[in-house]
Amino acid sequence: MSTTAENPHATATTTAVEERVRARVITDDPLYRAIPVALRFVSDEPLAVRIVFPAGVSPEGTDNEWVFPRALLEAGLLAPSGTGDVRVWPCGRVQVIVEFHAPEGVAVVQFDSAALRRFLRRTFASAR
Repeated sequence: MSTTAENPHATATTTAVEERVRARVITDDPLYRAIPVALRFVSDEPLAVRIVFPAGVSPEGTDNEWVFPRALLEAGLLAPSGTGDVRVWPCGRVQVIVEFHAPEGVAVVQFDSAALRRFLRRTFASAR
């Protein structure tokens, strides 16, 4: 999807990529909880990606958006990456774990690596 920049006289366009995926919140409960997640990229911020969790899984009852380097997500598909609020690592051959650290606690979320790779391919294609 493409949208024109906010300035109507601008000639450049902003390209946005959004991919809706299912993720699994990892807890002590043997039954995992699948949630819908939006992966987002905007060409105006070529180094960043966003993961947006729906309001239903947030203690505040609002969408919860995490913004972090696209390179971190890419590196985490191959090897453990990150030392800050977001950490990413492969889990077997077809899963990736993304760990989110906040003052309220830590959330561990499992994604299908194919979905993350597809999203990253789309982000790199849109940046051309």
